[in-house]
Amino acid sequence: MPLLIAVLILALILGGAGFAVHILWWLAIIVLVLWLLGFVFRGSATSGGPRRRWYRW
Repeated sequence: MPLLIAVLILALILGGAGFAVHILWWLAIIVLVLWLLGFVFRGSATSGGPRRRWYRW
């Protein structure tokens, strides 16, 4: 019986970790798309002026 409980707990932990990793992959894809859109939609640089960026770094 303790072995069965240990296997069930391990299955729950691994299932939860798999779900969390899946969500993190989707978040990483969304951030990547937003980052790439920032390059596409950023304003063009004016002559002699600083380049405007949509992010701070």
